[in-house]
Amino acid sequence: MWLKQLAVFNFKNYTESSLEFLPQINAFAGANGAGKTNLLDAIHYLALCKSYFNPIDSQHIKKGFDWFMVQGEFERNQVPDIISCSLKRNQKKQFKRNKKDYQRLADHIGLFPLVMISPNDAVIVTEGSEERRKFMDNVISQTDNHYLDILIQYNKVLLQRNVLLKQVKEKGILDLGLLDILNLQLAEVGERIFAKRIQFMADFLPEFERYYAFLTEGAEEVSLVYESPLMGTDFATLLRDSLDKDRVLERTSQGIHKDDLLFTIHDNMVLKKFGSQGQQKSFLIALKLAQYSFLRNNKTCKPILLLDDIFDKLDDNRTKKLMQLVSEDEFGQIFITDTDAERIKEIFDEIAQPIRIFEVKGGTIDVQEEAG
Repeated sequence: MWLKQLAVFNFKNYTESSLEFLPQINAFAGANGAGKTNLLDAIHYLALCKSYFNPIDSQHIKKGFDWFMVQGEFERNQVPDIISCSLKRNQKKQFKRNKKDYQRLADHIGLFPLVMISPNDAVIVTEGSEERRKFMDNVISQTDNHYLDILIQYNKVLLQRNVLLKQVKEKGILDLGLLDILNLQLAEVGERIFAKRIQFMADFLPEFERYYAFLTEGAEEVSLVYESPLMGTDFATLLRDSLDKDRVLERTSQGIHKDDLLFTIHDNMVLKKFGSQGQQKSFLIALKLAQYSFLRNNKTCKPILLLDDIFDKLDDNRTKKLMQLVSEDEFGQIFITDTDAERIKEIFDEIAQPIRIFEVKGGTIDVQEEAG
C-alpha cells in the first residue's frame, strides 16, 4: 500500500497544491513554519479521519476561506482508492471513499494504517496517563475495528455512573439498583478492553525492546510496564470495594480509565525525570517503530510512516541508523520533513536509497528533485 497523489485545498497555509509521490521515500524540506508538517497532517487526515495535532477540524481551514478539502489516491495490490475529507465551516465533516460517504468514520480506521513520529509525541512521556492510554488505543483501534466501539461504550457508561454519584450530594440518596446495573455494564465492557490491552502489550513489548536496543546499540537499559487496577482483581470487585471513596469523590476512581504505561531507564529511574532529551527521543522513536511493527504484523499491508522533524535531538549516528532501518524491506512508504534538503540528500545518497525531495516555501512547493 502507498499514497500515489495528494491534493490540498484551503488547508492550513495552503490554497491549492497537488503532489505525486514515490512508493519508497519522500521528503519535504524547508524552513520552520513553511508548511512541511501540514502536508504530513493532510496524509494523517486521509488515513485516520482527523488531524494528528489539533482535534478542531474548523481550525484547519485557511484564513479567509470557508472550507477545506484533502484528497489522496492510495494504491493497494494495484487497486486504487480515492479518499477525500472536506469541511465547510459550521457544517459536518464529509469523508468519502471512492466518492461514497461513510456512515461511520470508525469504519475507515485501519483501512490505511499509518504511524506518525513527531516532536509532539513528547507528551506521551511528559504528560499524564491519558496520553499513554491514547497511544495504546490508537494502535489497537487500527487493527480491531470493534475496539473503538467498545471504548465509546465504556466511556458512555462511565459518564452515567459519574453522574449518578454526583446526584448523591444533591438528593442525599444513592439509587443502588441503577448503580448495580451500571457496575455490571462497566465491568463487562472494561474487562474486554483490559483483555485487549494485555494482548497488545504481549505482542508490542518485544518489538519495543528490539528497536530501542537497535537505536542505542544496547548501551542503555529501559523498561516499559503496563499498569492497571485490574491486574490484581476483577472489575466488579474493584467497583464494589471503591464505592465509599467514589461517593466522596463523586466519580469512579477505579477502572481501565486509570491504566498507564510506566517508562523507566537504568535502575528503574522514571524516564520523565531522569532521562535526557536524547534518551526520551530514542524511547519515543522505539515506541513508534514498535507500533509500526505491530500494525504491519496485524494488517495485510505495510503502514505508511510519517517522520516529522525526526533529526532533532538525535545524534548523527542514531540518525543514520534510523534511516538505514526504515529503508529496509520491512518498511513501506515513508514521508520525512527536515529543514535541510542537503542533509536529506547526503543521508540517502550514502545509504543508496531513492528519494523524492519537495522544497516547501511559505505554503507553496517550488522544487522537486530525485536523490539516492
